[in-house]
Amino acid sequence: MSYPSNDTVYDADYTDEVCEKGEVVQFGSIAVPVFFSVVFLLSLVGNTLVLVILALYENLMANLTNILILNLAVSDLVFTAGLPFYVMYHIWGWLFSELLCKIVNFIFFTGFYSSILFLTTMTIYRYVAVVNPLSDPSTNTTSTGLAVCLMLWIISVGAAMPSLLYTSLITIHHKDKHTQGCEFNAIRWKIISNSQQNIFFLVAFVVTVFCYVRILWRIRGARSNTRSRAVKLIFCIVTVFFLGWVPYNLTVFITILEDTQFALIEDCEASIHLEYAFQVNRLIAFCHCCLNPVFYALVGVKFQRHLKSMLHKMCVCKSNSQTAEEQPIPMQRMSRGSMY
Repeated sequence: MSYPSNDTVYDADYTDEVCEKGEVVQFGSIAVPVFFSVVFLLSLVGNTLVLVILALYENLMANLTNILILNLAVSDLVFTAGLPFYVMYHIWGWLFSELLCKIVNFIFFTGFYSSILFLTTMTIYRYVAVVNPLSDPSTNTTSTGLAVCLMLWIISVGAAMPSLLYTSLITIHHKDKHTQGCEFNAIRWKIISNSQQNIFFLVAFVVTVFCYVRILWRIRGARSNTRSRAVKLIFCIVTVFFLGWVPYNLTVFITILEDTQFALIEDCEASIHLEYAFQVNRLIAFCHCCLNPVFYALVGVKFQRHLKSMLHKMCVCKSNSQTAEEQPIPMQRMSRGSMY
């Protein structure tokens, strides 16, 4: 996964002519800022709401699923933190220091990898709970949950380290101007980063498909509403995540081939189509950070109940406050408070 400005560079693979991608650049400078701004606001509000509800209504340390949902919400917020920089990047180029370039890249990749790991771990946990209930790791939940989450964050940080170490400021050439970009400083590290992303995604995809095939086979005759709702919630979250990221990872894989001797695209028009596909698929993929709270609200019965309870209390408090303001002030208080 390269930092978002791949499409703004001349394609150096064509020796006979320069492949001008000005229309792709213009598309990205309009669509990406608008889209990412909306995603940023929705993710910030939705995931913060998830954290508030978990803090107010749930005992986090008593349920490993809640611990994972908490960390998934934090992961989505970490991923979201880089979007405002992406918005400015696509409009004006990189306006900040090289250190901030490295940090934003690092934060983005940490959020990406942690999202994959926490979603996959949630699937594995449900698999163990449903398929092998006697092995359900519900005992010693606090220590188990904290240890698992710590390990996943360490793996995510480690996987994101190349983006911290090997990104730098570069000059991006346009038709009539130059801008500053934030990219990997060598094609080798770009290929390594993209390949690592594809490997993470492929492993997570295989594990998830295996787990849910076994889960659906096991509960095909079950009547447990609670178990069915839990599986339905996680299944929706994971399904949307992978449907969003599969097309994007495919375009990233093709990009890897284009950076090696196994290039599939030989003409400029096809290269432009690939850039458009990359742009659109990235927009779809980055939506995942604001979709998880939607599924908590639409599918999770407990989340719906907690949300209704919180909104009801807010409305009652507001109503009581307005009622108190509308009540007449006693005459003796008026007389004591009067200037006359």
